[in-house]
Amino acid sequence: MFTRFGDRLQIGPAERDEFSVSGPFAAGVPLDDGNLVIKARDVLRRQAGAQRTPPVAIRLEKNLPIASGIGGGSSDAAAALNGLSHLWNLDIDEAGLTRIGLSLGADLPMCLEAKPLIARGIGDELSPLAGFPALALVLVNPGVAVSTPEVFKALSRRDNEALPPLPGRLDFHTIRNWLETTRNDLEPSAQAIQPTVGEALKALKKAGAAFARMSGSGATCFGLFETGNVAKRAAIEIRGRHPGWFVAATRSMEAD
Repeated sequence: MFTRFGDRLQIGPAERDEFSVSGPFAAGVPLDDGNLVIKARDVLRRQAGAQRTPPVAIRLEKNLPIASGIGGGSSDAAAALNGLSHLWNLDIDEAGLTRIGLSLGADLPMCLEAKPLIARGIGDELSPLAGFPALALVLVNPGVAVSTPEVFKALSRRDNEALPPLPGRLDFHTIRNWLETTRNDLEPSAQAIQPTVGEALKALKKAGAAFARMSGSGATCFGLFETGNVAKRAAIEIRGRHPGWFVAATRSMEAD
């Protein structure tokens, strides 16, 4: 799932290539080709040719914590691919952009879709979820970055059973009940590396989350709430108890 809250990207023509970063989490964001946005610009330019891809100014507003397990950097790169393809008026279809995205990271194809879906394989086999509703969420990060390679390295086993299929009827209650039967295999590893992941989960449950779990490889956790107003109140409560944490109430993007 993808949320309405996130980083923002502005792209426009320029006399020479520019890239700048602002926002609460701008510190530490690389400004060179170590940044996925720059990599996306450069790989798209190589694919289309320099004549068709004049200089651009890209401004990134970094509202999400870095290395936080919620796909912020990959979504930024996906937004760059989509935005630049439109600005440069390139005749690259969706499949072509997906292939370029996959060369940048396994989760780029799903970030290019940016709607509810099931991802299989390494993240390149996508099945859109028609009828998946928007859900009220609170995102919490206890102010720590977790290295994805380190989390995978700490896995005790890699041959876990597949997750159960989604219910036929999709609403808040059926999705919440289904989530109770699932798991995030990376959560125990991340908690061993950063015990504060467990503190974030406890904070969400204490604030009344109907369900709470770590996102991706961590350390960000999400809580599921029945309404947006309840989620907003929970976010205020958690922020009051943990003023140094990243806390955001938001809603997920619904299916087309």
